[in-house]
Amino acid sequence: MSADISEYVHRTERAEAEIKSLEAEIQAIRDGAPVTESTPKLDQLRTENSKLKYRLNQLKRSIEMEQQKADCHMPSICDMVISIFNFSIKTSFPDVKNAPILITPSTQPKYGDYQCNSAMSISQMLKTEGKKSNPRDVAKLIIENLPENEVFEKVEIAGPGFINVHLRRDTVCSMVRDILTKGVFPPNVGKRKRVVVDFSSPNIAKEMHVGHLRSTIIGDSICRLCEFVGHDVVRLNHVGDWGTQFGMLIAHLQDKFPNYKTESPPIGDLQAFYKESKKRFDDDESFKKRAYDSVVKLQNYDPEYMKAWNLICDVSRKEFQRIYERLDVNLIERGESFYQDLMGEVVKSLTDAGLLEEDDGRKIMWAPDVKIPLTVVKSDGGYTYDTSDLAAVRHRIQEEKGDWLIYVVDGGQGTHFQAIFGAAKRAGWIDPIKHRVEHVGFGVVLGEDKKKFKTRSGDTVRLVDLLDEGVNRADAKLKDRERHLVLSEDELKAARDAVVYGCIKYADLSHKRTLDYVFSFDKMLDDRGNTAAYLLYAYTRIRSIARNANFTSQQLTKAALTTDLSLNHEKEWKLGKCLLKFPEIVTKMLEELYLHVLCEYLYELSTTFTEFYDCCYCIEKDKQTGEVKTVHMHRLLLCEATANIMATGFKILGLRTISRM
Repeated sequence: MSADISEYVHRTERAEAEIKSLEAEIQAIRDGAPVTESTPKLDQLRTENSKLKYRLNQLKRSIEMEQQKADCHMPSICDMVISIFNFSIKTSFPDVKNAPILITPSTQPKYGDYQCNSAMSISQMLKTEGKKSNPRDVAKLIIENLPENEVFEKVEIAGPGFINVHLRRDTVCSMVRDILTKGVFPPNVGKRKRVVVDFSSPNIAKEMHVGHLRSTIIGDSICRLCEFVGHDVVRLNHVGDWGTQFGMLIAHLQDKFPNYKTESPPIGDLQAFYKESKKRFDDDESFKKRAYDSVVKLQNYDPEYMKAWNLICDVSRKEFQRIYERLDVNLIERGESFYQDLMGEVVKSLTDAGLLEEDDGRKIMWAPDVKIPLTVVKSDGGYTYDTSDLAAVRHRIQEEKGDWLIYVVDGGQGTHFQAIFGAAKRAGWIDPIKHRVEHVGFGVVLGEDKKKFKTRSGDTVRLVDLLDEGVNRADAKLKDRERHLVLSEDELKAARDAVVYGCIKYADLSHKRTLDYVFSFDKMLDDRGNTAAYLLYAYTRIRSIARNANFTSQQLTKAALTTDLSLNHEKEWKLGKCLLKFPEIVTKMLEELYLHVLCEYLYELSTTFTEFYDCCYCIEKDKQTGEVKTVHMHRLLLCEATANIMATGFKILGLRTISRM
């Protein structure tokens, strides 16, 4: 029993004792006992009694929820194998420090299901210590000390000391059945954390472009992953909504729309508006002076200038929100302006701690192992991006109570964040034991010419244009396949949107994020190979099998309770084991924050299912009438389990699932 549940039990016992005591007093009063000054009134007792009973029920409900949560974890078959060998190796070689536990899936069925390769390494370690050792003898001792378990059917030594493991079929069948009867739950990842994810982060008054695509997609998927395992996730959009550029934007707004205070100006095309103000700023010295004056007034929160600033921000927000809605992305906006009042506190805190140094009128701070200092206060007394980022990390730790901070920003900012995190540790805000703080960097998006992705005229590609082109291409592709003849208008639109936004996301996430990748609609919309189009088609085909057999998901869940999932055919067995890899994939992603691992797994699962489906009849139809003649229920259940795992993986990646395509 966890410490939290134990506390609940103690509190419950105390509450029950209080209730009994209060009920005894009530009964005594009813029996005629005199009411003295020390005896509470009957109404007060009843009220207190009700409160305590309510509290008791809440505590009991908390215990039940805690117990349900403990039961709602999907075990990893690989972790089970590792745990068993870990026990055996520590028992067999207690004096060998850090003995390696090397477990890999077997490459061929004749060698079993998993292989332990630790014997050779341990033997070498023993020899280094001057002890005679033979790998096969080491392997034999490991096998002798294996604990009793319900996972291994048999183990055997092969070659120089490999240990081949054959899994128990009934155990694997039971775990596959749980996918159907209990649902697809996350692995046990320990204590629930508060995770603050900083991603997307466009600049106000500028349109989102292809450069924002990766941060938005990767950040959203990381949030979905953390939410799936039960963490409390704060999705922050650190937009650029403060600084010198707003001086020129406000000055231009005042000139172009002088009645902006009473009538909302029609500045829908912010990109053009920004370019106009920037040209004036560069060409007109008097305008530039007004722009600088406007910045000062804005930073002093002058009401007139704040109104102008809010107008500009609101126009941008509406444009951003249209993009986010199309991509199914949710964020809390907390831009640079949010941290303005907190930066003074940061400077005072760092000054009091003696961490700032004077440097040509500036106040700088050094972070460990970083050759460039942070400029915390400029020579004119102003603050910098370094200051606001320090204020942000401090706020996220101290006020947001973040246990895990994730910054999804391009790889070029690596040194900057190394300095910010290092400075925050020096200041005592980040405790390396309590907090996990990391920069999730990523490469750039390239065009098919392998150069930075731009339009033909050399401009940065607007994100809205990119999405619109994708919609048009996906629509044309579906119509080429004559899907408009069999799908309703709503179904066709749902299929189109699922394909295009899924393909754009998957093309990004299926590449290792630290590498650049080539953006190609032709490749991402191809329904062959490791693409979202292929996986979505595979998913809808799997769902159609149950429909053709006239079974609903609810009926299949009920059937799973009584159906024997034998997994006797080699392709059934292979698919069953592949399904059980899902928890270890989730665990690996949480450790490394590389999402391509899930993409590779979903592709493997899909191809493994295809092998199974090609070899194993799920339903048999009458060749003349087309009516379903035979349903192989255990295979239909494997289809359902596969679809459930795929749907969960899609949700983590931010892909929409559809039943028809």
